[in-house]
Amino acid sequence: MAVLQQLIFALVLGATYGLIAVGLTMVYGILKILHVAHAGIYALGAYIALSVLQHLTPNFWGALAIAMLTTGLAGVLIYRGVYYYTLRRSRIVPLIVSIGIFTAMNELFRLVAGPYQHSFPAKPGLPTLITPYFVITSKQLLILILTAAFLIALYLILNRTKVGLAWQACSQDLEMAGAMGVNVDWAVALNFFLGSALAGAAGVLMALYRNMVYPTMGHVVAYKAFVVVVLGGFGSVRGCILAGLLLGVVETFLGSLEWFEFPRDAIAFLVLILVLMFRPKGLFGRL
Repeated sequence: MAVLQQLIFALVLGATYGLIAVGLTMVYGILKILHVAHAGIYALGAYIALSVLQHLTPNFWGALAIAMLTTGLAGVLIYRGVYYYTLRRSRIVPLIVSIGIFTAMNELFRLVAGPYQHSFPAKPGLPTLITPYFVITSKQLLILILTAAFLIALYLILNRTKVGLAWQACSQDLEMAGAMGVNVDWAVALNFFLGSALAGAAGVLMALYRNMVYPTMGHVVAYKAFVVVVLGGFGSVRGCILAGLLLGVVETFLGSLEWFEFPRDAIAFLVLILVLMFRPKGLFGRL
């Protein structure tokens, strides 16, 4: 029973990692840049939902929808306002710019909402599943259901729509895709919108799960999302999802061992070092 319960914790944690890292790997797959500000979008989603719950409506679903829409638009704004003008420069330029945006977002959250933690007053409205072997709380159930729904929708978009086909073409060669009639600017903007909306959703779900929102909540997520992207293989969406689940399992089970004294949040770095040493292209490659 204890093992199954730990597995539930691992799946919830891994689902959140995968959800935020998917947007990061989508951006890398097309533009070949590390979008560090993605973690700021994650925190922005939590703050937007918190503001909606406090000032507009106590309905969780409305707050989630508004947060996803706002973070999606924020992602497009970052692309059109910043990345668009740095893509033809060295890859280090958009990376430095992205770090600057992430830092500025953290300071903005601190100035507007204060440096302290806020509770997240939302009720998912789902039942708690109790079995003889494990318990799934309403919050855990919500995270698992929504993550599965988002990832299925993403799979369908990537493989069954013209937008997904345009993304795949752009990931191979932006200039060639443009020459073949793909509206590259529009495709990249939609890529940023969807990836940022998923990051915002991940921020809302984690704020609900941990019942806290604070300015630096994206700091740990920033490097863990990077670890997931490396594990899954740069640009691989399916590999990213599998890697997120794997990291959640490793963190949960290693962190529960009495003799394992390594800090839980540092386990991701340990995994990253091992992968870079023995399989630098990632565990799953680009699928």
